[in-house]
Amino acid sequence: MLKGVAASPGIAIGKVHVVKSHQININTEVIAQDDTDAQIKRFDEAIAASKLQIMQIKEKAEKELGTDEARIFDAHFMVLEDPVFLDEVKAKIKTELITADNAVSHVVNNYVDIFSNMDDEYMKERAADVKDVGDRIIKNLLGIPTESFFFSEEVIIIARDLTPSDTAQMNKDKVLAFATDMGGRTSHTAIMARSLEIPAVVGLVNATDKVQDGDIAIVDGNKGIVYINPDETILKEYEKLKQDYLEYRKNLRELKDLTAETRDKLRTVELAANIGTPRDVKGALENGAEGVGLYRTEFLYMDRDELPTEEEQYKAYREVIEKMAPRPIIIRTLDIGGDKKLPYLDMPEELNPFLGWRAIRMCLDRPEILKTQLRAILRASVYGKAKIMYPMVSGLEEIRRANAVLKEAKEELKAEGIPFDENIEVGIMVEIPSAAVIADILAKEVDFFSIGTNDLIQYTLAVDRMNEHISHLYEPLHPAVLRLIKNVIDASHRAGKWTGMCGEMAGDTWATAILLGMGLDEFSMSASSIPQVKNIIRTLTYEKAKQIAQEALSMDNPEDIRNMVKREMEAINLPM
Repeated sequence: MLKGVAASPGIAIGKVHVVKSHQININTEVIAQDDTDAQIKRFDEAIAASKLQIMQIKEKAEKELGTDEARIFDAHFMVLEDPVFLDEVKAKIKTELITADNAVSHVVNNYVDIFSNMDDEYMKERAADVKDVGDRIIKNLLGIPTESFFFSEEVIIIARDLTPSDTAQMNKDKVLAFATDMGGRTSHTAIMARSLEIPAVVGLVNATDKVQDGDIAIVDGNKGIVYINPDETILKEYEKLKQDYLEYRKNLRELKDLTAETRDKLRTVELAANIGTPRDVKGALENGAEGVGLYRTEFLYMDRDELPTEEEQYKAYREVIEKMAPRPIIIRTLDIGGDKKLPYLDMPEELNPFLGWRAIRMCLDRPEILKTQLRAILRASVYGKAKIMYPMVSGLEEIRRANAVLKEAKEELKAEGIPFDENIEVGIMVEIPSAAVIADILAKEVDFFSIGTNDLIQYTLAVDRMNEHISHLYEPLHPAVLRLIKNVIDASHRAGKWTGMCGEMAGDTWATAILLGMGLDEFSMSASSIPQVKNIIRTLTYEKAKQIAQEALSMDNPEDIRNMVKREMEAINLPM
């Protein structure tokens, strides 16, 4: 039995296909000065071959997965056409007198290190995309063939890692599950598995060392467990668990158009989706999202050479607002800095960027960036129900300064005769402990709160969840975290306002009953988590949820809280 990270739910049983990694031997010899032009020519030819291959893979992905899923390869094209990347490789060949494959390896590894050291989990996992492109270029330079992903029978794929190129080439009807040594919940492998609705376990560390082609495996994507060559007892147990899970998923799909209302009909909450691009709307609607609780706009600013124009932003916001109408859309203003930097902005190196010049702090120092974004949101607001949310607020002054910029944007649009929603709601993300503590003060200045638990937990517990030495201390159910959340909810309700949550905790089924009982008004999460959270809410009575919340708030440690939640959920036949 191997333990990893549960990346995509479900259970699969079948034969193993191990993806073998070809050994890449970089030529590290020093070259002659007059050989640099030949090496640059090799590099140019490898770039051209890589573009052709990715074009073919993208076309296949569009046919089999759809246009939205195939867009991931647009980022690959951007790397291959990025003048900074291309010039850096060529300069390395010329100045250091090294081979093209050695130069590509150095430059790509440098970019991979930058992404890997970012704290934001989504950005951290983009290192795999950069490495995918780099490996393709090097293989083309060295004449190494790529893995074939055409299967004549159903298989469970076990690999060191799977790249976007790998998954796009698979004949999907033959793939039962993924299991990889590397990766986290936001890795490409995990995202693709959830998109395909097949089980996946990642972060297994050494699964590829323990299996061979033809072995029988069980992949339990619910618990993050993989069994290799299980005995008959375990096989029979998992055959039943698999059937039970399929029946459970069928029942969940039937909840799509139902409200998130408690069994006693005393409490109804809103279940929304977190999205990063307009193409994410499809998954949100398919899973029954009642709105978008977090639209991460920073992806409009990335993978480009200059700031997006007001018109570009307006079109992206309008597309999402129209597709989701009449459901509400909360658009978060630019959350850049810390681990997420833009090459075209002069952002200083900081000793502690996560406590530094980022998000609303940076935007208030560069008000022209904030105003352009706010104008675009306001213009798009007439096409549905948009709301504005400022990130990384620590106190009152930031809200007032941001609202002053918003007022200027409104006055400009009025003077230009451009319509917008004059009553657009404005809220803040509560992700800094200071904001949670003075929520009663901040509630007077905003229309709503949305609790960003990812950062709130890290800042409250002083724990970097990406640091393997202390990640076990990152605990959403820590009593300090629960008390801060309760304080925010209570403060908003006393002021006649509402509170949502858009961090990972909103989709954590261990926390659902507690948050419901605390009075949380809106849960916003990855779209695929919505059916399961809705099922819990519709199974519970509001009185039971309040009882669970009250008991959790009185407990001393997270383990006791989890054990209590497990007992309560099992008592009403809810799986955990």
